[in-house]
Amino acid sequence: MPSGKLITIEGLDGAGKTTLAQGLIRELGARMKPGAPPPELLREPGGVELSERIRELVKDPAMRVGARAEALLYAAARAQLVEELLTPLLAAGTTVLLDRFVDSSLAYQGAARGLGIEAVRAINALATGGLTPDRTLLLRVSPGTGRERQSERGREPDRLEREGNDFFAAIASAYDELAGAEPRRIRTIDAEQASQAVLAAALAELEDLF
Repeated sequence: MPSGKLITIEGLDGAGKTTLAQGLIRELGARMKPGAPPPELLREPGGVELSERIRELVKDPAMRVGARAEALLYAAARAQLVEELLTPLLAAGTTVLLDRFVDSSLAYQGAARGLGIEAVRAINALATGGLTPDRTLLLRVSPGTGRERQSERGREPDRLEREGNDFFAAIASAYDELAGAEPRRIRTIDAEQASQAVLAAALAELEDLF
């Protein structure tokens, strides 16, 4: 069984996942016991070469990707990350922060793409070997706030970021349902507030793990 801790960060595009992840990796690193492996920050899809190549495909605005293919591509990237990097890190006692994991697929492909949450859950159970996060931090923002923050980045939106408001409303609703079903694992944080307040709230939600 894994001896490290797997902490995942979820939320709409523009919720501040990257900013929180960077803050957490700094704070958790400073709090680790002497001799403990430093925490690792990974992203999805990505983290290893095959998964990064899949990331390029699935996010390319020029690509036409069907809903089922999209779900399977994300699951394939996830499977490779789990096998090649995530499982060895956890077995070595490493705390891993992961920017997105299975809950993203449940919300994006299961709910917003209409494939069904349980169907997508089954695909990912195979992909991950049933690996479940010790804690999931769900950053909750309105779709409007997410859109506004994306526009402030000054870069072209990727294929999924170009979807309409209904798509992101469906994702937000699905995330809320997932959090309601698993309140011990999934902790919801108000991400409309300042980044330092979000970081403080996240650290409080992780305190019992360490």
